[in-house]
Amino acid sequence: MTTSDAFYQKIALQLEQAEQTRVPIEPLSKTYSHLTPAISYAIQSQWLSYKLEQGRRIIGRKIGLTSQAMQEQMGVDQPDYGFLLDSMMVPSGSTIAGDELIQARIEPEIAFWLARDLRGPGVTLDEVLEATHGVSAALEVVDSRIKNWRITLVDTIADNASSGRMVVSETLVPVKQLDLAAVTTVLTRNNEPVGRGMGAAVLGHPALAVAWLANKLAEFGIALLSGQVILSGAMCAAVPIAPGNNFRAVFSDLGEVLLNIK
Repeated sequence: MTTSDAFYQKIALQLEQAEQTRVPIEPLSKTYSHLTPAISYAIQSQWLSYKLEQGRRIIGRKIGLTSQAMQEQMGVDQPDYGFLLDSMMVPSGSTIAGDELIQARIEPEIAFWLARDLRGPGVTLDEVLEATHGVSAALEVVDSRIKNWRITLVDTIADNASSGRMVVSETLVPVKQLDLAAVTTVLTRNNEPVGRGMGAAVLGHPALAVAWLANKLAEFGIALLSGQVILSGAMCAAVPIAPGNNFRAVFSDLGEVLLNIK
């Protein structure tokens, strides 16, 4: 089956329509059995092009499937990445409507704010830390345009790594003060704990996840840029959201971040 630009455009438009109508589509991996990660990243890139044409602005990247818990939950065996747009950013303490998304889930993460460009290959953990202006507490609201989350790796890559919204604290903490692998978090829903995790769950160290991303993007001639924010990956398994839910993630050393669902 062809993998021409027309094919990438066709699938990207299907994902865009699913997002806009909030009607998910059948798994791409079932409909198009020839999909590979490389083809799916090309679809994702085409979808990003559509977003930029609509006037959206890219503000960073996200890394997905970095923890064993998330890989087991999603049935995959390696990380992936997606783009973050200005339209996805939600201040901590905000309220969003549950029906903005299709089948959303939430997970606590550590956000990296870059002061310098990172361009692979060969980016190391230490280089990530040196390039980081600060880190902050974050929540990612993940969502899937694929029906019932029946995803394989190629599905979630094409679907922008199942991105939805990002919620970040305004408090930035210098990385020199921290052992990021040892940072812990407790996620609560309506004041009841629903998830616990630590930085080491993210590829052993969250900065290693950012290094992986910089090196992976280098395969496509893309760099991480100064001023961008990078979501390093879930510290525990994602939790479904529903109207009336109030989420809080409390991090050691980083503070807290909150999101309300109406």
